[in-house]
Amino acid sequence: MERANASGRVPVVLIHGLWLLPTSWDRWAAVFEEAGYTALAPGWPDDPETVEEAREHPEVLAGKGVGRVADHFCGLVRSLDRAPVVVGHSFGGLITQIIAGRELSRASVAIDPAPFRGVLPLPLSSLRAARPVLGNPANYHRAVPLTYEQFRYSFANALDEEEARELYAAYAVPAPGEPLFQAAAANLNPWTEVRVDTGAAGRGPLLIVSGGKDRTVPFALAHAAYKRQLRNRHAVTEFVEIPGRGHALTIDHGWREVADTALAFVRRFADPS
Repeated sequence: MERANASGRVPVVLIHGLWLLPTSWDRWAAVFEEAGYTALAPGWPDDPETVEEAREHPEVLAGKGVGRVADHFCGLVRSLDRAPVVVGHSFGGLITQIIAGRELSRASVAIDPAPFRGVLPLPLSSLRAARPVLGNPANYHRAVPLTYEQFRYSFANALDEEEARELYAAYAVPAPGEPLFQAAAANLNPWTEVRVDTGAAGRGPLLIVSGGKDRTVPFALAHAAYKRQLRNRHAVTEFVEIPGRGHALTIDHGWREVADTALAFVRRFADPS
């Protein structure tokens, strides 16, 4: 945060989702830095530094609900001298929209974002992707790893076997179960933390990106979020589908196409200087 404030550049805050760490954004950060922004990839509360640490001590990842994580990132954003661009993937895409709804970002990109209250589709593939967590109520308070087969289904279904195994080895870590339980119950719980102020006058421009083969957040979910956000009459709302891509679209061999899509949108609304 000190580096970003000292740089005088527009900050870009990158927010990861479940089963990943901030290091999943390393290549993205370089792209935004080269484009003239200051890129930050802060972790969720208590995120370990490395994949190896996260696998050895999964307990430090447990007990992180959507409200706590959203407040954590909003606090970080408020510590910046300039309103940032915020880019998030999966549950990071949900947090991105919460931040935008609190009028704290100058532009936002939500990639395959987890659903919020009011997003009604319930695709079978999403239920299957969430089953490793939701299948056991005790997982609410745990950090849950994915087996390779589960990762292959929910993240890497659009990839060949070799790349899928490489990504699993390089990136996959346990994830807190609480956010998935909260999202699953969001439309039944009027007091849920999984809510977005889609009508906020200061929300700023928003792009929602959908991977065409995503099983975890299929087109139906991403587009339903877009339709909710499109009701905001104060700001630009856009949607892009990237064909043939699964939930691993931010880390797989085609990551640069997604990063360039996000960067092109950001450049239209946030000059880097």
